[in-house]
Amino acid sequence: MTSITVNFNDIIQLSDDQFYQLCRNNPDIKFERNVKGEIVIMPPTGGGTGNRNIEIGADFVIWNRQVKLGVLFDSSTCFKLPNGANRSPDVSWIRKDRWDTLTAEQQEKFPAIAPDFVLELMSPTDSLKETQAKMQEYMSNQVKLGWLINRKLRQVEIYRLGKPTEVLECPMQLSGEDILPSFILDLQLVWK
Repeated sequence: MTSITVNFNDIIQLSDDQFYQLCRNNPDIKFERNVKGEIVIMPPTGGGTGNRNIEIGADFVIWNRQVKLGVLFDSSTCFKLPNGANRSPDVSWIRKDRWDTLTAEQQEKFPAIAPDFVLELMSPTDSLKETQAKMQEYMSNQVKLGWLINRKLRQVEIYRLGKPTEVLECPMQLSGEDILPSFILDLQLVWK
């Protein structure tokens, strides 16, 4: 099952509050909104991808609890990017000092802030081209580091702000570099 994009712009252009309410009124459906204002309906993941997502997320939680440098978010968190799009990366992280600049109300809704780090783990039905475009969108909205993990091709694409994309063939681990200090993601579980 792939994502579905619906364009209601000729009928209604949803405000941020209306989009937020649409998501709240339909909690069983995962929505994103692209820069054109089109609504993207995201399908649920399968068991294999869901399991890998939670395992990856657990590594981030353990690291973040130790270093206490930022705030982590799962795939159900929707961010309002500077370009106006609403996106929900599989894993995202924001430095604590940046997160703390938002009011409690801003933090509770769809935070209007680009994460410092994003990770997308492709499901078997995801489009590589669309996911790469989403990664480029993150970078053009000032995300500093992004990982696109493609199990089918056994590749990881590393996106760094202002630098060319680096493609790794079946790496066994990834370093958080200076964005996620001391973080190492063990990819053996992902490739199994």
